[in-house]
Amino acid sequence: MINNGFDPSPSEPFTPDDLNYITESVCIITDKVYSHCQQRECFPEIEQPLPPNCVFQSMRFLPGFIVEGTLTVTDLMNRPNFKRVRFTLRIPFEITCEDGTVVEGFLPDILKDVILFIPPSRDEFDFRIVVETSSQLLTDPLVVNNSVILSVGVFIIIKVVGRVQLLIPAFGFCPEPPECEEFSPNGDICENFDYRPFPDFFPQQYEDIYPQ
Repeated sequence: MINNGFDPSPSEPFTPDDLNYITESVCIITDKVYSHCQQRECFPEIEQPLPPNCVFQSMRFLPGFIVEGTLTVTDLMNRPNFKRVRFTLRIPFEITCEDGTVVEGFLPDILKDVILFIPPSRDEFDFRIVVETSSQLLTDPLVVNNSVILSVGVFIIIKVVGRVQLLIPAFGFCPEPPECEEFSPNGDICENFDYRPFPDFFPQQYEDIYPQ
């Protein structure tokens, strides 16, 4: 139990950075990142066929994942506590046409072969390899005939994660949440109008548009 002789009062502002607010130490079960690394991949030109009469509207990327059956973790000679990690990373995407049609696809598979810190553990302890991706369009999509040409950059984080019990400081239980806001289809139109900024009544002068 951590007690700094400070009794936080509900009337005082809550400052998480102030260690005086810590009230106890608690044990939690959580995922701990034992090691991680970052990489990036670039695809300067990817061609994705589109269905007939599809007018490209938007595109979004979904979280990348390790293809089932491709993950291999092996020991390294003369590198204790480190292992070679190999897998195939696949990133889905969705293209939406103006008529609402959704075209699903994948970026080209990304083959990963990296070295990560993975310490020895008991047989029953399970380390997991976790990936996170952030994919971005590098240029505006180019539609040619019935295909769209894409340039995509991918940021990748690879993590070694283990489920552990940690002792951490706590600030006590969470305060009561605020009242829920009820949805109103129309709302109070006049109330919203009261908070609108007052508009300019007169056109700008030359000096306003072209200041010296």
